[in-house]
Amino acid sequence: MLELTTLKRDLSNPLFGTDGIRGKVGELLDAPLARKIGYWTGQVFQQQTQTKGAVIIGQDSRNSSSMLASAIASGLNAAGLEVWHLGLCPTPCVAHLANKTEAIGGIMVSASHNPPEDNGIKIFNQEGLKIAKTLAQEIELGIRGLQADLQINNKITDKQADCPSLVQDYLEGLLASLPPNISFAGLRIVLDLAWGASVNVAPEAFRSLGAEVICINDQANGDRINVNCGSTHLEPLKKAIKEYQADLGFAFDGDADRVIAIDSQGNILDGDHILYFWGKYLQQQQKLPESLIIATVMANLGFEQAWRNSGGKMIRTAVGDQHVQAQMWESGAMLGGEQSGHILCHHHSFSGDGLQTALHLSALIKSWGTCLRDLREESFSSYPQFLRNVRVNSQETLAQWQNCSAIQKAISQAEKAMGNEGRVLIRASGTEPVVRVMVEASQTEIANYWTNHLVAVVQQNLNVA
Repeated sequence: MLELTTLKRDLSNPLFGTDGIRGKVGELLDAPLARKIGYWTGQVFQQQTQTKGAVIIGQDSRNSSSMLASAIASGLNAAGLEVWHLGLCPTPCVAHLANKTEAIGGIMVSASHNPPEDNGIKIFNQEGLKIAKTLAQEIELGIRGLQADLQINNKITDKQADCPSLVQDYLEGLLASLPPNISFAGLRIVLDLAWGASVNVAPEAFRSLGAEVICINDQANGDRINVNCGSTHLEPLKKAIKEYQADLGFAFDGDADRVIAIDSQGNILDGDHILYFWGKYLQQQQKLPESLIIATVMANLGFEQAWRNSGGKMIRTAVGDQHVQAQMWESGAMLGGEQSGHILCHHHSFSGDGLQTALHLSALIKSWGTCLRDLREESFSSYPQFLRNVRVNSQETLAQWQNCSAIQKAISQAEKAMGNEGRVLIRASGTEPVVRVMVEASQTEIANYWTNHLVAVVQQNLNVA
């Protein structure tokens, strides 16, 4: 068995969070750790599939992504597996190709919407699904040196192939999922590509359907990915839509697994709106079993009330697409997602895909002969909702925040004051060292007051960074 050096870092907390492994490069993620991840992922994949097939690796534009991808590939080779490198591509491209090719799994190197100094590793099985928690635990035990030899007959290989042409197969699959003969002719669309993974495929997809496309932040740039742009910073897109008098725009995050839309007047349409519109469309097509949508605890009350008033059903889950996915499998729902713009539609794929979502929303607009502005005005009024992040300086603090009596008392006080006209959600992030404070109320002033109060309590009682 390959000798692996001991990790020189504290691994008392799990490496795998809600979306794979994510952290600051040089502090958590480095080449030796990435090589271990590749090696043990290869071991676990072979144990699960009983085959020696290839593993696909994709990456976003971060400066550290190529280094980490090379290290992961080295580990996979050490485990006896061939590697297919896609290069720059969206995360859902890796998931799609893991499912549609003869590969036994896929790995994406990306920290999604995180800043450039972070990176991450997402692992997909051969069905294109993020690996189960049990498999992630097996990989982590191996990395820690606590996993017994899996008795895989490793024959170290050096087989690595550059396969960027496979990204075209992903694009063709996206286009094939749309209604036949759909045309985006007459639509002027602005795309904010966040200097990230979608800079090549997104413009090509929309232009191939006849749209007039204006792109911003449209080069692969590891220093600028997600910086004041993309799905978490919408002002550049709003400005561009106004400047070019566009019909609508889409903002992707760094790895393009989520998207936020903006109408011609600069109004935001987040994942709640997208779920509402796509749900209505699928209802009309009789493709939404029991009119059920799966959302998370972050979904706006205005959305839930409007959907239920239209005869629909909703089940809420914890935050994280894996929780949405699990509930979709359990309930048989075909549509689900997160307010952040991470949407899952099982009619087309089992992976959240920002580009696919943007294409289908545009197709819906053309099919209904309407515009995004009118759709938004006819949908629902969102309750004022405030979300603030409080950064902490240790994972231990993050893990123990619920044990703070002062915070729990403040939550109870806020909930009692708002009654049925509001709600509070405080949670630890699964992707970065922050406590997220969300307050939603029928009036902006009330939501703002309790947000500020709760943030102050969290800052006072936790060891804030």
